[in-house]
Amino acid sequence: MAETGASPHAAPSPVARAEHFVWLTARVLEQRRFAYHFLSGAGGTGADPAADAVETALAAYGTVDGGYGYALEPDLRGPVSQPLHAGHALRVLDSIRRCGGQRVERVCRYLTSVSTSDGALPAIHPSQRGYPSAPFVPVVDDPPSELLATGPVVGLLHRNEVWHAWLFRATDFCWAAVESLEKSHPYEIEAAVAFLDGAPDRPRAQAAADRLGRIAREQGLVALDPERLDAYPVAPGYAPGEHHFAHDYAKAPESLARAWFTDEEMARSLDFLEREQQEDGGWPVRWRQWAPATALEARPIVTIEALRTLRAYGRPIA
Repeated sequence: MAETGASPHAAPSPVARAEHFVWLTARVLEQRRFAYHFLSGAGGTGADPAADAVETALAAYGTVDGGYGYALEPDLRGPVSQPLHAGHALRVLDSIRRCGGQRVERVCRYLTSVSTSDGALPAIHPSQRGYPSAPFVPVVDDPPSELLATGPVVGLLHRNEVWHAWLFRATDFCWAAVESLEKSHPYEIEAAVAFLDGAPDRPRAQAAADRLGRIAREQGLVALDPERLDAYPVAPGYAPGEHHFAHDYAKAPESLARAWFTDEEMARSLDFLEREQQEDGGWPVRWRQWAPATALEARPIVTIEALRTLRAYGRPIA
């Protein structure tokens, strides 16, 4: 963990502090992901043992139907596959440049099997009933199509040039859902951005993103000044303090959502993200916590994503 060439009296870097936190608290998957992103010098071509290690850890969450379960998404417990688990798995594969081939073909077959009548994904499939899950994701017998579950998956698959029959109707659903949004909430806007950032029709995506940016600002769905959080009401049903910031929408500079914010607004958001690193080296979970294990498992995930966002914007983390 020691940083080569660092002064023995220098304060530990954000990555060094986070590394201690990850080794202390994280699941094997997040340990492997942290090593890939921040310790291995990953990013080249050819053989990549660090990426192989992430894939091996992810495979432990795989299910016989081609999906993923076993609390890969910590708020859904139990062995059954769920669309939110599949979305989580695809994000992991995308982050290590392995989102393709037979592994993704199997996931798409699973997504087809759990799609709603209009070809989209429910947030929670009824098979979750009987297993613990967060109270804010209720299990119902005939779940509706959800942009929250479908948008990020469709956008990610398009960005990786994955083509599968399931994508056609799911893409149509996402366009209709995004372009009809009026009154919304932060997580739905984030899901819409994730779709638009990967959608193949770039002029249409740009126009839709411009409209969403106006909605997010006009409806107060983004805390533009982290020093004045009392001025930004939290969305109904959210936990106290569950604000969303510019960096939550524009997770990287190339996101369409980056154009929603001035340089000053983006800088304030990133400053706030830097300051959010806790004394133990991890970042906090801002959404509602309902069980000790879920909070423990979620914080390393949030920590990895915070560091990735800061690095994407050129903030010093090492």
